Amino acid sequence: MEQLSSFSPTSSLAEISVQPDLAAGVTELQRHPVEPPASPCRFCGTPLDFTFVNLGTSPLCQDHVRPHQFNRAEAFYPLHARVCRECFLVQLDEFVTSAEIFQNDYAYFSSYSASWLRHARRYTDMATERFGLHKDSLVVEVASNDGYLLQYFLEKEIPVLGIEPAANVAGYAQAKGINTLVRFFGRDTARYVAELSGQADLLLGNNVLAHVPDINDFVAGMRILLKPDGVITMEFPHLLRLMEGNQFDTIYHEHFSYLSFYTVERIFAHHGLTLFDVDELPTHGGSLRIFARHAADATHPVTSRVRELRERELAAGVTDLAYYADFEENAKETKRKLLEFLVEAKRAGKTVVGYGAPGKGNTLLNYCGIRTDFLDYTVDVSPHKQGNFLPGTRIPICHPDRIRQTRPDYVLILPWNLREEIMEQMQDIREWGGRFVVPIPEVQVYE
Repeated sequence: MEQLSSFSPTSSLAEISVQPDLAAGVTELQRHPVEPPASPCRFCGTPLDFTFVNLGTSPLCQDHVRPHQFNRAEAFYPLHARVCRECFLVQLDEFVTSAEIFQNDYAYFSSYSASWLRHARRYTDMATERFGLHKDSLVVEVASNDGYLLQYFLEKEIPVLGIEPAANVAGYAQAKGINTLVRFFGRDTARYVAELSGQADLLLGNNVLAHVPDINDFVAGMRILLKPDGVITMEFPHLLRLMEGNQFDTIYHEHFSYLSFYTVERIFAHHGLTLFDVDELPTHGGSLRIFARHAADATHPVTSRVRELRERELAAGVTDLAYYADFEENAKETKRKLLEFLVEAKRAGKTVVGYGAPGKGNTLLNYCGIRTDFLDYTVDVSPHKQGNFLPGTRIPICHPDRIRQTRPDYVLILPWNLREEIMEQMQDIREWGGRFVVPIPEVQVYE
């Protein structure tokens, strides 16, 4: 009988080798598999070959598992963010369409955060006074959610229009009397609205610029919908704050882009829009509010804040790939520290639960491999999430009263950007010695 190999019980490991006939047909890719190449940069089209952070794979962060779906498999997609070496846009590839994310019983409702409602009201007062809005003006909000902001313009009898792709969320705005168009925004929608309602005096969008896969279509649409002397404001998490605060958990599939002022200014300029002012905000761990106008409109001169922030970003290194190189290792170290805390707590017989079911929490838990072996359950004030399970980890989502019933030793605050609001709401956990834990930028326990 022909021997298949020269292996014998007396062979040393150094002598064992794959014979040529067995290795035939085995490609180098099979021996050393690699990820397929990413799509080109969504703004400038440059090939993406520089990693910002690779967080493995994760399910869609707002695709909560309902009880009847518990025994079904979930789809997991890569969370591999890359940096464009030409325009320095940090971005995820598009693995699922916007329709799959936002038009399937979307679970995020802005009105359940009291601090966010206060932020919206302050913005409304500021914009009304600064831009002289009145009963003949038109305010259009892109990604208007459940009417959390436009309701305050409506109180001032200023005409409004919301544009919101999630029909279930838009329905709540419509029930408040807020005219809401259920569509994704881009050039086509902008032309439709401009013809139907006229162009906007104020066109705004909070935490939407990062959510659009075709950022060129989106910004071009804003230019179409804006009056010649109108103003755009956009709020989005600031990439520099994300990096300084080690906020890797804010990377999830809904967020296609992670934005510096430098890159946003390039994108808007490409579409004939000038950024004339900018505010730095504490929201979402550190955000920017940009103010834009048509490039030909000279009524709003560029402020010193624009020049100062642009220079500060360049000095930090946003146009140098080396600036982005250490972020992945920082994320790994935070993962290790959180797991060390949880292992020690469990070995000491302590109980740990979560507070909140935000997108960032799902990135954190899936990246760290935290399931009910470490976190008994989490709670959320939104009834749209209660009774379901977190995607991937299958941690149950309960009503906040569950914490007072079970009296855990630790409460892990997943929406850490709202930690002050949450700690105020749940301050009575200290009555039984409970403590709060905040995971980002690294684990911190509050007595």
